[in-house]
Amino acid sequence: MKYYFTSESVTEGHPDKICDKISDKILDYALKYDKDSKMAVEATIKDDLVLVYGEAKTKANIDYEKLAKEVLKDIGYNENYNIIVKVSEQSSEINNAVAKKRICAGDQGIMFGYATNETKELMPLPIMLANKLAKRLTDVRKNDENTFLKPDGKTAVTVLYEDDKPIMVDTIIIAASHTEDVSKEKLDSYIIENVINKVIPNEFLRKETKILINTSGKFTICGSFGDSGTTGRKIICDTYGGMGRVGGGCFSSKDPSKVDRSGAYYARYVAKNIVHHDLADKCEIEVAYAIGMEKPISVYINTFNTNKVSMEEIYKYVDTNFDFSVQNIIDELDLLNVNYYDLAAYGHFGREEYPWERIK
Repeated sequence: MKYYFTSESVTEGHPDKICDKISDKILDYALKYDKDSKMAVEATIKDDLVLVYGEAKTKANIDYEKLAKEVLKDIGYNENYNIIVKVSEQSSEINNAVAKKRICAGDQGIMFGYATNETKELMPLPIMLANKLAKRLTDVRKNDENTFLKPDGKTAVTVLYEDDKPIMVDTIIIAASHTEDVSKEKLDSYIIENVINKVIPNEFLRKETKILINTSGKFTICGSFGDSGTTGRKIICDTYGGMGRVGGGCFSSKDPSKVDRSGAYYARYVAKNIVHHDLADKCEIEVAYAIGMEKPISVYINTFNTNKVSMEEIYKYVDTNFDFSVQNIIDELDLLNVNYYDLAAYGHFGREEYPWERIK
């Protein structure tokens, strides 16, 4: 059977990603000076206004305005932004439920992890390529002194599958913000040469592949001046591009006691190990937690009938080798020492430098 599947990504200059990066810049700062920090500080941006808000319990002395402006400048926005801060202390009721002898879940919720053997990263091909295109757009912009690209951008990749195996890239969509002085023809050739041809493997790039660049025409009004943004609105880009399910919560802004983040990382870790060890071609894991409880309420494993051994053996493998308790997740994956700022754009999975991508 043949079918097409599309995933999209965005650059760090997209308004939602600006907010994700502000949130994780604040989180990194808090954890650097206080490993016991409990953080859930988010951001919203529109035009030159940034609202930083949420809850924090930390000994770190955080200058929220300074950190937000550092992020905007690092991304490539030099406008004079007005930063409004509204951050209160974390609810004592929540803190008392979480901060026990062993850390317990900071909220209730469901999380999913996914892996597939269709790429070397054990990730779906469409989201891997979409994220790599978005990252390449940013790298080209930042490394070219004469660039006409601006920070905002979106990508999408449609892959043709046959019998659940990727055959070719059918369509590539890129929306790249740019200065007024560049022609459409120059922009197209520049992106094809410096972005697409550097990212898409030759075996997937065919003469039939359709390339669509800036289909709206001009894209000079960008970032928060063309759209609003809020932390946590890109959870499909952050995870599996829609091919694997996602839970109800986002990642950015949350310290590791928040299982929306840590539980999803661990579920990916376990799913990837199941696929790597050839127990299944695909694997999706759902895990559920209740606030104030150390261990999950349930763990469900789905291999989509691709398992090479019995499901009983896979559950036994997981029970023997993995521990979904919140404290263990934080310790085993060293989540108090992760650089979350760099992770806030271009996907949280399929990046070998992060501990949940390790093979156990």
